[in-house]
Amino acid sequence: MSDADPPRGDAPEGSERVLALLREAEGTLSGERLSEALGVSRAQIWKHVEALRSRGYEIRGAAGGGYALEGAPDRIYPAEVQRGLETLWLARDLRWLDSTDSTNRVADELAREGAAHGTTVVAEGQTAGRGRLGRSFFSPPYTNLYTSVVLRPEISLQDAPTTILAAGIAVAETCRGACEAAGIDPDGVEIKWPNDVLLGGRKTSGILMELAAEATRVAHLVLGIGVNLNVDAATFPDEFRARATSLRAFLGAPVDRVGFARSLYGTLEDVLDDHAQGGFAAIRPRFEALFRMGGSPVRVADLAGDTVEGTALGVADDGALRLQPPDPAEEEIRVLAGDVTVLKGSEARP
Repeated sequence: MSDADPPRGDAPEGSERVLALLREAEGTLSGERLSEALGVSRAQIWKHVEALRSRGYEIRGAAGGGYALEGAPDRIYPAEVQRGLETLWLARDLRWLDSTDSTNRVADELAREGAAHGTTVVAEGQTAGRGRLGRSFFSPPYTNLYTSVVLRPEISLQDAPTTILAAGIAVAETCRGACEAAGIDPDGVEIKWPNDVLLGGRKTSGILMELAAEATRVAHLVLGIGVNLNVDAATFPDEFRARATSLRAFLGAPVDRVGFARSLYGTLEDVLDDHAQGGFAAIRPRFEALFRMGGSPVRVADLAGDTVEGTALGVADDGALRLQPPDPAEEEIRVLAGDVTVLKGSEARP
């Protein structure tokens, strides 16, 4: 499927209505009943059923008889995600793509065309997924979650960076929820400043925020989130394998991608609403509960490649990482952006 004109949903309206009726029936539903409910011919019902089957839905039945829904595909279709979704504004307009170069690019185009706050793009795979600092994001199809959200917050440019911290909270809390549901200790979930979520010390997600500005205010933000859910760790490229993992590897069991997406969207809306009302201060306790770098010696490489070392103290109200230099007589250092490495043993300077 081309992503030049992103679809609003995963199936034509008639097919979605047939799917909804089959779900409600919880058994066999006659073609005649479906025809009456939709006000179309039984031949058209058959076409809708075939369209659903082509998308991977298992529907028992034949033309002239009854139909029963027996299974749904492992696809993050809007009809699946929005069934039970409890958000008010996020992912209510959900654009599904089988494949795209980057969900952030698609979402940014939609935003520039006037897409509303909360418009969300989700793709089964990406051919050119992007991460922070110009890095690529490994995006194999049909295994993970790749999604981007259009945001139009009423904030200044200087307040925008902490939005990425809010996204990190949402991903980490959703991962913790998956652990608890599986009976796995969630303490292995943590946030590595500014936006990486780690499972057992290995990265399982990436978050990329991009913005468009009008004078001193934000015109729109695009918040891109990629989470390794069911990818086989053995398939990671060599440069990722030693430091990346998936939620499935951590749990020891497959992850319901639709359920994870639905939970993430709900948690993300909750965190973003709190952030919009009170800034980072309103969500700081949730961030600090997941931030385990405090007290650790770290090295931070900034965008220019320069490095600074110190002990991580925490995160300031503007999202900056606070560092105490090795010399206690020196003043605290604030880092607004960079790549953090936690130093171990002899790596840390005395």
